[in-house]
Amino acid sequence: MKKLLLVLLALAMILAFAACTPDANVDNPDDQNVTDDANENNAEGTGMAVEDIKVGHIHINDEAEQGYSTAHINGINGMKEALGLSDDQVIGKYNISEDSSCADAIQELIEAGCNIIFADSFGFEDYMLEAAKEYPDIQFFHATGFQALNAGLSNFHNYFGNIYEARYICGVIAGLTTETNKLGYVSAMRNTECISGFTAFYLGAKSVNPDVTMDVIYNNAWFDMTIEAQSAQSLIDRGCDVICQHTDSTAVQTTCEAAGVYCIAYNTDMSGAAPNYNLCSAVWDWSAVYIAAVEAAINGEEMPADFCGDLADGMVNVIYNEAVIPADVKAQAEEVKQQIIDGELYPYVVGPFSGTGIDAAGNEVTIELAEGEEYHEPQSAPQWGFILPGITVVE
Repeated sequence: MKKLLLVLLALAMILAFAACTPDANVDNPDDQNVTDDANENNAEGTGMAVEDIKVGHIHINDEAEQGYSTAHINGINGMKEALGLSDDQVIGKYNISEDSSCADAIQELIEAGCNIIFADSFGFEDYMLEAAKEYPDIQFFHATGFQALNAGLSNFHNYFGNIYEARYICGVIAGLTTETNKLGYVSAMRNTECISGFTAFYLGAKSVNPDVTMDVIYNNAWFDMTIEAQSAQSLIDRGCDVICQHTDSTAVQTTCEAAGVYCIAYNTDMSGAAPNYNLCSAVWDWSAVYIAAVEAAINGEEMPADFCGDLADGMVNVIYNEAVIPADVKAQAEEVKQQIIDGELYPYVVGPFSGTGIDAAGNEVTIELAEGEEYHEPQSAPQWGFILPGITVVE
């Protein structure tokens, strides 16, 4: 299903996502414009007029964070501009915690007339799912979740991307840069999304430096600048000389900058927070998924329950800090990037592997991979919950 979408949306010159086929091309002035398409579809009873669209979006933080929610907000703004929606057609809810506050935010958006609602944080999923059951005429889209595929609802969807591809490339850069052969990783949570990320990062580093090891610290918070800074400093004190993050603020970057230690950021380009020591950032471009979802409503098309983007379609990427990264390291990273895009390199777990870990729901699972067998996520949300040899979780 994912591969089908990549082909269809690529042909439409819109970044690709699995199993969705929007017809409108927002970038091609020769195509019939979105408004004309919408009016025609609406007249036929199959779609929704552009002026009737009302989008709600819920975020765990706001733009001041400069990380995960910022990347989503940038994507929403890109969708709004591309489709020509007015200010009163897009309503945002910011700094919403992963508790009943999310249910309240959803209800407020529904009462405001929103017919499409997006939410960006893992802990929002249960609230979004319950709302989808209660309001079948509203489309609900949840990032990083895993329940839509088996929910049996046509109005509830999960979306994510192969960020492990960008993480792997960042790992290559770290493996080529470290002098102590000891990497550090500040992880927000002890869940499959975070474990999957640092696994890909570590594999990238090992691919160019077999002697490298990695220490990981869990913060148990997506956004806490104090804890993030403390975790980064702890890793530095343990001898880690390249620090990567899966957290939402720039605190890891500023801590490394102050300590004179190389660092790698996540979500957005954070080189401004560490201009002398940030090597690169693994980044998101969420705009295409928001464009595709809204265009589906306009065109009267059904979105898949679960869909995903990757390096090839631009949903995930690596941004280099040109002032810091050595030219030869960047060149090798770019070579790896092209190999991933061309399908010549699989940048994730390849057997043999045997282990016990957790799944996305927190249940204990075991896995056996034969020699040469590739591990592919069964759905868009990461499901890898195993700790590879050479990775030490600092308790």
